[in-house]
Amino acid sequence: MSLNIIVCIKQVPHPEHFSRIGLDVGRQTITREGIPAVINPLDRHALEEALKIREESSGRVTAISMGPPEARRALEEALAIGADDAVLLCDKCFAGADTLATAYSLACGIKKLGHFALILCGNETIDSATGQVGPQLAEFLDIPHVTSVTQIAFEQEGSLIARQALEGGYMKVRVRLPAVLAVTKEINEPRLPTVWTIMEARSKEMQVWAASDIGATTEMTGLAGSPTQVTGIFERDTTRRREILDGTPSQIAKKAVGRIQELIAT
Repeated sequence: MSLNIIVCIKQVPHPEHFSRIGLDVGRQTITREGIPAVINPLDRHALEEALKIREESSGRVTAISMGPPEARRALEEALAIGADDAVLLCDKCFAGADTLATAYSLACGIKKLGHFALILCGNETIDSATGQVGPQLAEFLDIPHVTSVTQIAFEQEGSLIARQALEGGYMKVRVRLPAVLAVTKEINEPRLPTVWTIMEARSKEMQVWAASDIGATTEMTGLAGSPTQVTGIFERDTTRRREILDGTPSQIAKKAVGRIQELIAT
């Protein structure tokens, strides 16, 4: 069985540097300058699952992402981990896209890629956590989808069984291919690139496509195609009254209890 698999990845700020993300109230934007970017963690699991499927059968794994030129680094890493090809959707008109406009642009790029059996993506991203792109992508492509996937088992030619996590349990869903599956971290343990795969990545191809290359209607991309938009950003005032209590731990505990009782009484 030969399967061509497409993996959607997104470049996001490194989770260990989230505390450095700031707000520019004047420009109404989030500032990420100087913060290293990485592949969205759950997208790594999607890529790992695609590589495992390829190793067990055959076919090709193509990584696709929409973003600025800097997003090339995420795709280069995907190639170094083991993807066969990579596509970057990069155009000024893609800027400011919400999940719907993002899914539309990805769908246009995937249609240009042609035949595929399976699309894998992370269940959500750590910077927005909407979990919407996978289902929206499936709708644009008019194919079935399953979210919160923790296990994939190919049943027969043209179908698979996806185990979908539910609150307090799970259910098994039979899905006909092609389909979109959004995976969780429980599905596998992502591999790291090796010296050899990094060297091999140099010979792999990365396509860079603009909106015109994929036949995307610019009115449906980026900010223009986004029904949800940020209308304002403000910094929340978290200033609180503080009191410092001195003494031994037992003395401080007694003072704290007494102070709380005083505040409640007032």
